[in-house]
Amino acid sequence: MNVKKKVLGILVALIVFTIVAGSVQAADVKIAIMQAQAGDARKYQPLLDYLNKKGVPASFVTAQDYSSAADMFAKGAVDAMFSGSGIAGTMIIKGLATPLVRPVGSDGVSTYSAVVIAPKGSPKFTGAAGYFNNKRVIFSPLASAGEFYFHSLGPSKPAEIMKAASHGAAIDALNRGQADVAVVKNHVWSKEKNKYATLEKVGGDNGENPDNTLIVSHKLDAGIAKKLAGILLGIKDDPSPEAAAVKDSLKIQGFIATTDKDFKHTLGMLKQAGVTKDFGFKY
Repeated sequence: MNVKKKVLGILVALIVFTIVAGSVQAADVKIAIMQAQAGDARKYQPLLDYLNKKGVPASFVTAQDYSSAADMFAKGAVDAMFSGSGIAGTMIIKGLATPLVRPVGSDGVSTYSAVVIAPKGSPKFTGAAGYFNNKRVIFSPLASAGEFYFHSLGPSKPAEIMKAASHGAAIDALNRGQADVAVVKNHVWSKEKNKYATLEKVGGDNGENPDNTLIVSHKLDAGIAKKLAGILLGIKDDPSPEAAAVKDSLKIQGFIATTDKDFKHTLGMLKQAGVTKDFGFKY
């Protein structure tokens, strides 16, 4: 009788283990996406399809704003997010997430920096906050190549601070005379500068920031995170049509491993900009 009970107990334990393991494997990796960026979901669809084929199903969860996303990370409502370095670094400082991988663009680039743009003939950027005194300044909010960099330089007395929907929009506003100086992403300026004959780069940040890193929640199962990283790192050398679709849609060569060390400059800059665990995603 005791033998039968032991055998039955073992069978029950095996069944429970199989059910639990299966449910863990079947659970979606929930990737946060900002409501304002919901249109980006389309370009990531081939990646979701690829992950699903590789046994790691994933889905998007919309967050109203970055504060909501932080709360979702804290509660385990989302597992991951592709993010610019400013937000990714903030999530790291808050202890909510860790970097996993980042894409390498078709041009071989995976980092960026802030540059300061002004009308030709303007004084060169000194690297000091006082440069912006009495100037109308425009930049993208909560960007390492924008608002975060501006605040990291220390107190200043600009005539006006304006926030643009994108780095390109900031350059356009400067070109139209709505601002005196713009702080933008270096790669955006490099691609667009030929359109703006009256503008020039007057300086910028010497440090580099990881671009569009996939950060993952500390609450995400370590085994799933490791499998997710392995799949993404393998895309570069995967000759399959599905991998090609991912690379074509995202305009990338593949992904590379990313750690806190890659964020050394970014984290230092964010802390100088006043980002702490209690930072509320606004100045």
